[in-house]
Amino acid sequence: MPRRHLDWLRQAKRNLASAELNRGAGLYEEACFEGHQAAEKALKALLSYMHMERRGHSLVALAREAGLAVGEDLMRCLQYLDKHYIPARYPDVYDEGAPMDYYNEEDAERCIQCAERVLSWVEGRVGPL
Repeated sequence: MPRRHLDWLRQAKRNLASAELNRGAGLYEEACFEGHQAAEKALKALLSYMHMERRGHSLVALAREAGLAVGEDLMRCLQYLDKHYIPARYPDVYDEGAPMDYYNEEDAERCIQCAERVLSWVEGRVGPL
């Protein structure tokens, strides 16, 4: 399997930039989803670097697949981001209203901070772009 970790890492950084733009525009649910996507792609970059591949979207599962010590704080970030993969996008997750009605700037900020931590952690293992 070819290592495409740099492609995954480049796209992760692009998703993070999108999260920041969405936060600035008040699109907080989108910022949270993009934060999740940045972290997911960063973890898939790490797996690619390690000559591993894993399908799926659970950040916790992707980190466990890598088999590296994640640390409690980073694991909390992965768990937090995982909670936004579906609810940030689909109105039928809620009894009424759309995701935009349930997200705020604080949510977006925390998701972005967590995504930045994941990217930094991954770059510490594979090297920066």
